[in-house]
Amino acid sequence: MKRILILCEGQTEETFVTRILAPHLQQFDKFIIPTGLVTKKVKAGQEFQGGITSYARVRRDVINLLHDSNAVCITTLLDYYRLPRDFPGKATLSATAPYDRVAHLEAAFAADINHPRFRPYLMLHEFEALLFVQPSAIPVALGRDPADISFKNIGQFNSPEEINEGKDTHPAARITQVLPGYRKALHGPLIAERIGLPNLRARCPHFAAWLNYLEKL
Repeated sequence: MKRILILCEGQTEETFVTRILAPHLQQFDKFIIPTGLVTKKVKAGQEFQGGITSYARVRRDVINLLHDSNAVCITTLLDYYRLPRDFPGKATLSATAPYDRVAHLEAAFAADINHPRFRPYLMLHEFEALLFVQPSAIPVALGRDPADISFKNIGQFNSPEEINEGKDTHPAARITQVLPGYRKALHGPLIAERIGLPNLRARCPHFAAWLNYLEKL
């Protein structure tokens, strides 16, 4: 089997990879290993994972993973939303369309790492966008009746990946505003699993392109 390492932003993404992506990609002769982004290390050597505080830490973790010569690909599962200012391509970002913007950043990220086995992936605009593939599944996971829950203005987007990155309008904010009991690490992977990978890739073209790439490696 071909070994693929996925650098994940946090526990939610790691769980998503372990429970949903890895079993699927195993059918394509791929062995998937998720690893959490190390965001801080104290003097005693203890490491803390989750969230991006600076690009330098992301770069360090990617380079470390590339030392595994048995891996055919190193990729990432990081949120586009709230990337640090020092992230490659941020200073030259001019496009307005979400798919053009993420393509610009991914290209700059790949150019900075400059390794043939590295293929970056940034989630538009964050993990919770996947959950809006089937909005009714979100309240169900929290024991609520979908008929009682309304997510405002999501019908205006052609894809959940286009739900914007405003402070109060990014995907996670839209959920917590009406469902304050939502916990990303607990509910996120569960909801995505219930929606199903075929539905996720059908509604999210950027995610689908990444998954297609991994399948065909």
